[in-house]
Amino acid sequence: MIKTIIFDFGNIFINLDSEGAMKNALQLFELDTFPEELIAINCLYEEGLISTEEFIDFYQENFPKLSDKDIIAAWNCILLDFPIHRLEFIQKLASDKNYKLILLSNTNELHIKWVKENIPFYDDFRNCFDAFYLSHEINLRKPNAAIYEFVLKKNNLKSSETLFIDDVEANTQSASKLGMHTWNIDEKTEDITTLFTTKSDLF
Repeated sequence: MIKTIIFDFGNIFINLDSEGAMKNALQLFELDTFPEELIAINCLYEEGLISTEEFIDFYQENFPKLSDKDIIAAWNCILLDFPIHRLEFIQKLASDKNYKLILLSNTNELHIKWVKENIPFYDDFRNCFDAFYLSHEINLRKPNAAIYEFVLKKNNLKSSETLFIDDVEANTQSASKLGMHTWNIDEKTEDITTLFTTKSDLF
């Protein structure tokens, strides 16, 4: 029986434009493909292992034509809207108090700053959760098993009683190896608000 539900943030609650953001970045940086070095820096930033200032400085050193505003705009263009029906869904779930609710997101300081400035109900959303973990604040990142082990231990959870929901298959696969139930949601065809019909076999 499921007692705890762990949710990702991007493409679960807030919509993302990953393809558009990558296309925009390649055009802005005048690249054909995104090199491993940049991917590594982005991951370090998501883990909170480098500061926002260091992150922007790195890009300015490698792409001197660009201002810090250019870099921040390119970084944040992945972020889209947060449909209100998803807020209402998690608020109802929180008010029912049938499950422990946890958010676990790979994110970073710049994205969360944008969310706070552009999503007026962010605090209401955050308050729906019993625990709220952002990768850059806990220095751990999905799909590394350590981040799931951290959440399980910190909240005294049994993996067999836990459902983890994420749009990235590598992330759900990693959680599944630890014994968690998972839903690898397809953001193009599925919506978190159908949780109890889509995954009715778990409830």
